[in-house]
Amino acid sequence: MTTGHAPLPTAHGGPTDPLDGAVLLLRPDDDVAVATRDLPEGTTVAVADRLITVTQGVPRGHKLAVADVAAGVPVRKYGQSIGRATRDIAAGHHVHTHNLGMDDAGRAHEVGTHLVGLPAPADPGRTFAGYRRADGRWGTRNYVGIVTSVNCSASTARLIADQFRGRVLDAFPGVDGVVALTHDTGCGLVPTSEGAQITRRTLRGYADHPNIAALLVLGLGCEMLPAQSLLDGLDLPADKPVRTLVIQETGGIRATVRAGVAAIEEMLPQISDLRREPAPVSELVLGLNCGGSDGYSGITANPALGHASDLLVANGGTSVLAETPEIFGAEHLLLRRAVRQDVADRLLARLDWWQEYMAHGGGTLDNNPSPGNKAGGLTTILEKSLGAVAKGGTAPLRAVYEYAEPVRERGFCFMDTPGYDPVSVTGLVAGGATVVVFTTGRGSVLGCKPTPSIKVATNTPTYLRMREDMDLNAGRIVDGTATVEQVGAELFEKIVAVASGEQTVSEDLDLGTDEFIPWQLGAVT
Repeated sequence: MTTGHAPLPTAHGGPTDPLDGAVLLLRPDDDVAVATRDLPEGTTVAVADRLITVTQGVPRGHKLAVADVAAGVPVRKYGQSIGRATRDIAAGHHVHTHNLGMDDAGRAHEVGTHLVGLPAPADPGRTFAGYRRADGRWGTRNYVGIVTSVNCSASTARLIADQFRGRVLDAFPGVDGVVALTHDTGCGLVPTSEGAQITRRTLRGYADHPNIAALLVLGLGCEMLPAQSLLDGLDLPADKPVRTLVIQETGGIRATVRAGVAAIEEMLPQISDLRREPAPVSELVLGLNCGGSDGYSGITANPALGHASDLLVANGGTSVLAETPEIFGAEHLLLRRAVRQDVADRLLARLDWWQEYMAHGGGTLDNNPSPGNKAGGLTTILEKSLGAVAKGGTAPLRAVYEYAEPVRERGFCFMDTPGYDPVSVTGLVAGGATVVVFTTGRGSVLGCKPTPSIKVATNTPTYLRMREDMDLNAGRIVDGTATVEQVGAELFEKIVAVASGEQTVSEDLDLGTDEFIPWQLGAVT
């Protein structure tokens, strides 16, 4: 396997199988196949040129052994080890936590050995309809953002934003909303600590985001992270109206709410007059994330998103993979695509940091997957990571960023974030993502104002069950009605349409305020 892609299935149940298409074999030399439906004990399935009888019931999305594997020997899926057998496994067995454990063997860290060129775009002049900012960047949405410096100003920020809910914004059709970006920190921190710097960087990233057309910074007045520190040295575009209010100086909560409402009412006409213009798709920054993954994530939605990512990068755009704990065990696939040694070194440094961080907390990176992931068929972090990196397609890896760092490099990049979905996506948006695609097998629900979130289901049952929460069904790949490339191309078109103003289901539900959760590190005094 030379990339993170989980390919189109190369074999499945054949004509002699009473359950045609009942399993998917992803590589000819894999030891397991993935069940596309519940396989009761006694079922016979065809795998390539042989028949296998199911001797232990296998739930949909879980793994069926298609070869005998002795205890202690690696089990292969995607052409890679996903763990070691903890007991003898016979063909026909269900392979999961009862007989598969972690494989701690080292993986070869080859740098830059698999750099591939992407096909030229079919339409090199492709555009989307965006908002031009004075600094040359392009937004996909027009929000008024209320950025809070400390949790003590959170309630006041919400009171201000609540005055602009409902029909009050009907007079300003060019404004997508007023969003209060509140959090649980900002004081009790050592200002020079890593945790304080991450919080500050995240808040400044939102203040400077191209989807924030107007800005109100709101502080209390005695916090360790003062309101003005979120603006100091920040080169905001000249056409972004900015106001700062400090509750203790303004006269308390009621006075600050009145002043905040008045400030936003003054800003609204300025940004409502802004109009969308044609912009090159190369100006888009795409955040790649997954949550509630299952046994189909690495087969359907993730590789389809990888194909869409490649299409954007081929057009000169930027896509950013994240969730460092969920590339652990598959990092060698990214290192092969690193364009320089320093890019590879930066990725390895973040993985080393995570190993130490988890050890201090009494855990390890192979504590993942979550209970929901396991119920969906994922057994080890290796298996989960091999499917997760597929979101990054095949493009060369050009840069690695720390959490919430501004993404400046074009092309395919990586950002160090936790695997916890809202914290990860908050970092991506703080780094400048103007569209996010979020893949899910179990049915995660997530929005991320001020950036639209496109949610993609990995399987058709989840899509049908949660139709009002999903934007696209990648389960058609397993169903046999579409290919990875077809769904990926459809997803690319969806990205362009959403960037041009089409509403996602998350936006219809007004999600994305509560999911603003900056990563918190360090001691609180």
